Amino acid sequence: MDNLKHLLYDYLVSVGLTELMAKYLNMLALLIILLIITILLDFIIRKILLNIFTKLANKTKSNFDDILIANKAPRNIAHIIPLLIALEFIPFVFSDFDYVEKIVEKGMQVFAIVLILWIVRSFLNTLKDYFKTLPRLKDKPIDSYIQVFMIFAWVVGVFSAVAIITDTEIWAYFTALGAASAVIILVFKDTILGFVASIQVSINDMVRIGDWITFEKYGADGDVIEINLATVKVQNFDKTITTIPTYALISDSFKNWRGMEDSDGRRIKRSLNIKLDSIKYLSKNEIDKLKEIELISSYLETRQKDIEEYNTQNNINKELLLNGRNLTNIGVFRKYLETYVEQHSAINKDMMIMARQLAPSTQGIPLEIYAFSSDKRWKNYEYIMSDIFDHLIAAVPYFDLEIFELPNNTSFLTK
Repeated sequence: MDNLKHLLYDYLVSVGLTELMAKYLNMLALLIILLIITILLDFIIRKILLNIFTKLANKTKSNFDDILIANKAPRNIAHIIPLLIALEFIPFVFSDFDYVEKIVEKGMQVFAIVLILWIVRSFLNTLKDYFKTLPRLKDKPIDSYIQVFMIFAWVVGVFSAVAIITDTEIWAYFTALGAASAVIILVFKDTILGFVASIQVSINDMVRIGDWITFEKYGADGDVIEINLATVKVQNFDKTITTIPTYALISDSFKNWRGMEDSDGRRIKRSLNIKLDSIKYLSKNEIDKLKEIELISSYLETRQKDIEEYNTQNNINKELLLNGRNLTNIGVFRKYLETYVEQHSAINKDMMIMARQLAPSTQGIPLEIYAFSSDKRWKNYEYIMSDIFDHLIAAVPYFDLEIFELPNNTSFLTK
C-alpha cells in the first residue's frame, strides 16, 4: 500500500522534480483518481438502487414505495457507500499532508451528518405523504409532528457537526444545552407553543384539513389546507390565503362548520320584521277572504270552527273583536310561513322546521324561519334561502301586514 501511494511520487522525483512538487502532484493525482472512482461508484449504485426500488414499487400494491422514490430516499441512500470509501481512502491520498488530511476528514464527517439528515428527511417526508393518503389520517396535522422530529434531528446534527469541527465530546454540548434551556425556550417559544397546540388540536379533534372555519380575529373564512407546527393556512372563498398561528386555535375563539357539513342539512335562520301597527284581529269577512289561500284554507276552516264553538259555549260578546278567542293576521301569516317552508322541495323534512315569533323591538316584531336546506353547498343554499324569502316578502301584503323599514323619502308623502 505504501508503494502505491508513493508510486507517482517516486517517478516524479526520478524525472527531476523537487520533492515538494512531487508530493503535491502525487496528492493531486490520487485525489483525482479517488474522485473519479467515488463518482462512478455513486452513479452505478444510484442506478442499481433506483432500478430495484422501481421494480419493487411496480410489484407492490402499496404506494409507500412510490412515495419513497418520489422523495429521493434511494438516491440519498446510494451516497452512503461512496462516502464510506472516500473516508477510508482519505488518509491514503493525503499521507504526506497530515494537516490537510484532518481538515478533509472533518469535512467529510460533517458531510456524512448532512447526508444522514437528508435520508432522515426523505423518510419523514415519505411518512408524511403516505399518512395523508390514509383516510383515517389525511385530515390530521401530520406536518406538525414531522416538523418536530426534523427540528430534533437538525439540532442533534448541528451539535454533532460542531463537536467534530472543535474536537469536543458531543455530550458536553448537551450538558450546556440544559444550562441554556431558558434561552432556548425563549427563542423557540412559537415552535413549542405550536407543537403543544398541534397535539391538543389533534387529540380534541378541533380542526382537520378540509374543514371550513371562520376566524374573525384573523379575517379567515374558508377551508383549512395545511396545519403545521407554527401556522394553519386557510384558503378563503375569494382564493386568498390567511395564515393563523397554530396556538391561536386553542387560545382564541373560532367557528368550525364541520358539524353543519356532516349533518343532513344547512340551517336557515332568518326573520322578517313586521310593523307593530299593522297587526290586528281578523273579522269573519277577512278570514273568508284568506281562505282563498290554498296552503292555509283547511287550517282556517278548522281554527274558525273551534273558535266559534268556544265563543258560543262561553256566551262571548263578539260585537267587540277583542272579546273571546280570535285569529290575528300575524298568527295566520306565521302559520302560512311554516306551512310554506314545510312544503318547500329544498327543505329537509326530517330536521327541525319552525316559524316563530321573537321579542318585539324598536324595529317591529320579528317572524323567524328556522329550518334546514337539503343542499349544503353555499351557492345553492343562498339560492334556496333567497327563493323562500322572495315569496314570503311578496306574501306579506295579502295578510294586511307591513314589513318594517327605516323612514325614507316616500314615508313622508301624503296619500
